[in-house]
Amino acid sequence: MPTLKEIVDDHIARVPYLSELASRCLATERWGGSVVCMLVDAAITSTGVNYFTVVVPRVEEFRRRFVSTGEIVSVEDLASAKLEKLFEIWGNRRSWKAAQGIAAHLAKLKKQHHIDDRQALRRWARQAKLEEWRNDAIGRVKGVGINTFQYLRMMGGIDTTMPDKIVKRVINRILAEAGEAKVEEDLTFIAKVHEIAKTTQRRAIELCFLAWLVQYESSGLIERYAEIMRRI
Repeated sequence: MPTLKEIVDDHIARVPYLSELASRCLATERWGGSVVCMLVDAAITSTGVNYFTVVVPRVEEFRRRFVSTGEIVSVEDLASAKLEKLFEIWGNRRSWKAAQGIAAHLAKLKKQHHIDDRQALRRWARQAKLEEWRNDAIGRVKGVGINTFQYLRMMGGIDTTMPDKIVKRVINRILAEAGEAKVEEDLTFIAKVHEIAKTTQRRAIELCFLAWLVQYESSGLIERYAEIMRRI
């Protein structure tokens, strides 16, 4: 029976740019470093739609319509934006209210500590505690679940993973191949991914991105989608 490291290494060999993608995320450099785009990404992703065919095109349109024109550049701009205008990009009220709630909290941090958007996201991520996520200021925002909480922490520089259904499916399949039991409970699963990362000498975020991409291997889209993630 192959070891966990052998199985993970085999999967990683099939995913282009994985280390680069993870490092850019941890450096808070996704979406050209635009925190408002990262928040919109996280908020739309939270609805469970396909990342590459739904989330990415919507965030790209948001960036063209609002960020590039200077209309919505900062978290303050996003927090105060009119929903009617935002609905032109994505018609889900829950997503936008979540994005605005997160933006409002980051705006408070900016004001309190005299820092910029990127520093505010990274400060929050550094101080946020996973075990207490439900009581966190951002965790309490309506529409923010544990997956969104973890995704924001990742984009804020924390090496961790999301316990979403795709990541669980791929990681549990890897565990089964290695003769280990699957893990379903969210916090236990996250801890298990960190354990696997240590065992395989990888980062937890790499295992998360691996799961997102390796699911497309059979359809031949893995390289195309890896390139998209590299672009954003």
